[in-house]
Amino acid sequence: MNKKYLALAGRIREELVELQRVVERVQAGWERSKLSGDDFYLDGVALSLHSFYSVMEKIFELIATTIDQNKPDGENWHQALLRQMAAEIKLVRPPVISSESRNSLDEYRGFRHIVRNVYAFHLSPAKMEPLVINLPEIFERMEEEIGEFLSFLETRSRNNTGKKK
Repeated sequence: MNKKYLALAGRIREELVELQRVVERVQAGWERSKLSGDDFYLDGVALSLHSFYSVMEKIFELIATTIDQNKPDGENWHQALLRQMAAEIKLVRPPVISSESRNSLDEYRGFRHIVRNVYAFHLSPAKMEPLVINLPEIFERMEEEIGEFLSFLETRSRNNTGKKK
């Protein structure tokens, strides 16, 4: 049994639980901002959207370092990591996410970059709206795709002692 794979699966499951809470906070904050007209709720939504992608990236980094044993570096490593997660690595693992998911997540990655580099009061609700509206569907797809990857890890942990063949 490969305990490394089981430990990774456990950590990913914990992060998925946290992601569910983030998605709920995005939705609640968005609704409150619309009802109250209070821009401070938008700040919370922006921070939660930032958190959504950050947690996804944390999951991907765990996979890259633990399974792939190769985390991209360089100026565009965030984008390279997304591409890596959508790619099959022969004899190592299947794709973690689909190309469609990679493209969707890249929008959240781009928004996270904006949140990190712009004053909150300059964020555009019109640009945030599609991210908020699409988030539940994207999260559901991530749960499904990552769930399939978790099944792969658990199956591999039973069939592999971690030694290269």
